[in-house]
Amino acid sequence: MRRLSESDGRFYFALTGLIRLMVMPKAYIAISVISVILSFIGGFLVANALNRSEVASLRNQVEKIGSDPATENSNSNSQTLSNEEIRAKIAEADASPENFAFQRDLGLALYRYSAMQQDTALLRESARLLERALKLNPGDYQIKVALGNANFDVGYFEKKNEPFENARKYYKMALDARPNDVDVRTDYALTYFLQTPPDNRNAIKEFETVLKDNPKQEKALQFLTRAYWQAGQGDLAIETLKRLRSVNPASPVIKELEELLLQPPTTQK
Repeated sequence: MRRLSESDGRFYFALTGLIRLMVMPKAYIAISVISVILSFIGGFLVANALNRSEVASLRNQVEKIGSDPATENSNSNSQTLSNEEIRAKIAEADASPENFAFQRDLGLALYRYSAMQQDTALLRESARLLERALKLNPGDYQIKVALGNANFDVGYFEKKNEPFENARKYYKMALDARPNDVDVRTDYALTYFLQTPPDNRNAIKEFETVLKDNPKQEKALQFLTRAYWQAGQGDLAIETLKRLRSVNPASPVIKELEELLLQPPTTQK
């Protein structure tokens, strides 16, 4: 769910980016990675009004990138864009592969929209445009994060491991540049946690790294609790839940985690 930060962009799983966050009704083991992201985004939700603003955002991007005002669609308040509108802009991007701004702006806008729509085909298209943009400007941090997010969302929606592996590649690029970005590292950790079967060892390692930089990162505390439990480390799960409770006693996931920890732990790697 965010990601792009939790406020604007995991685009999260969550908020205007919807990303990772908002976009993802994360029902995975009873927690929404949405609350993640977004929070995931993470995930992230705020329904019709947000949907309309997100569509309007993509329309604005389309206009900025060079659409003819004379051809502007009259139903700009619609909650969806037509396949023809989207394909036309993608075709324009493909016709101008060296235009960095075009690839980047359309790729980011299409990512937000396709994440909101939970459309994995469009998510892949957004990733394709962003990969092209990254080749043109390998140092663009936002593109690296967005590519991580797009692949993350495909992995979540399709329940496949390969997209999570791709997400890790791009998150790692971003973290090499900004190792203390706790939002990106939390999503990086989640790629291990959400794969099948979960890689609890690496997830725990990365969540712990997040919490060294920001001991109050709630999403990391939530999922570290779960990862400890899944790994059969019940005592550590209890201690982490206590930390979450001290950070945010009103967290809606506390009750769920308390109930989870009453169950016999599953032991996985």
